[in-house]
Amino acid sequence: MEGYVYTVKRQLPPRFAEFVSLAHTVAISIDLHRGHLSEDPDCPCPAPRARDVVEGVNRFHVAARRLGVPVIHVRSTLRAGGVDDVNGVPSAWRITFPLHVGDIPNAGAHALAGSRWTEFVTEVAPGDLIVDGKKRLSAFYPTDLDFLLRNLGAKRVVLTGCMTDCCVLNTAFDASNLGYRVTVLADLVRGTDETLEAAALAMISLHIGVVADSGDLLAEWRRAGAGVRP
Repeated sequence: MEGYVYTVKRQLPPRFAEFVSLAHTVAISIDLHRGHLSEDPDCPCPAPRARDVVEGVNRFHVAARRLGVPVIHVRSTLRAGGVDDVNGVPSAWRITFPLHVGDIPNAGAHALAGSRWTEFVTEVAPGDLIVDGKKRLSAFYPTDLDFLLRNLGAKRVVLTGCMTDCCVLNTAFDASNLGYRVTVLADLVRGTDETLEAAALAMISLHIGVVADSGDLLAEWRRAGAGVRP
């Protein structure tokens, strides 16, 4: 199948089948919740570019489920009172990101457990799995995602969501370091801006795994055969 190598789309060699095979693959959607995607002025950590991928992610998940691929939705969740972040050792982004985007007035409400900001914008189907407790940039920290993947027998992960140059990139590195083969769907992730998005995808393509379009991956899965997961 085709994938992107340093932003250029090209045919991948046969050995990349170990990244894009259907068997033992899990789809992971990262942080597509109201805390990033709401159009409300009080949105505590806006990632407006990621609104564009919601419907595409939903369609990809429908197709993945039909092929027997488990779907995991990951979201940041922080305890009320700030002990996980604001009043403890704050996440670095709270200090660095405002230098670029300006003050984020309601940032203290980001990802608070039980708040509307943790509600998923993407569709969560019966049988999907949810990983709560993401408190920093990687979906693996400090969650039970690795534990869950190993219990599912996963060898490969496919990442969608936001933000490409932040949580998706960090998750991709951690997944690769933990021994999973990683695919990131270029049409179903969004970053801070096009420049950083392209840079993050280029790094992933050179150092971590496959960067591809969702249609190409689904076509590969369907060619591989079966609607029943081995």
